[in-house]
Amino acid sequence: MDKTTLFEEIQKTSLLKGHFVLRSGQHSTEYFNKYLFESSPVLLSAIAEHLKTLIPSDTQVLAGLEMGGIPLAVALSLTTELPVVFVRKKAKEYGTKKITEGCSIQNQKVCIVEDVITTGGQVIKSAQSMREEGALIENVICVIHRGGSDSLEKLQEAHLKLHPLFKWNKTEDLKSNS
Repeated sequence: MDKTTLFEEIQKTSLLKGHFVLRSGQHSTEYFNKYLFESSPVLLSAIAEHLKTLIPSDTQVLAGLEMGGIPLAVALSLTTELPVVFVRKKAKEYGTKKITEGCSIQNQKVCIVEDVITTGGQVIKSAQSMREEGALIENVICVIHRGGSDSLEKLQEAHLKLHPLFKWNKTEDLKSNS
């Protein structure tokens, strides 16, 4: 599926209209229900094919953020053969008590995988937690960046470079980032 068709299908499948409160606390009249595009094998496969072109060539591990980044990271792992870790929002209180599950990220170049980013807050928190575990993180890929330049500035301040497949804001339709 070409990129133009892909973003049209994501929009048709996942863009909901109404009143929504985002994770960031912001209010919006439009919401991307990422689980609608992530639960479609056809869309998930096409997204992975396009997202894999955004992964920096020196990446050693993909990190899927709970919960929406996990299916994307797994799909990317299957297409790239890069190992994947699963990143919790907070460490569990039993078992390993770790924020990440999967292969070691110690001294590994890790690329964060996320679905939709608005403010970048969770990405920044997760990156910090993984850095505390020894990960080397500079890059983040996502399907949709719906934030403005302020979110890019926050990510840059955290020494993270965002590579979105698509950008979107309230005044424009979903658009390709190419």
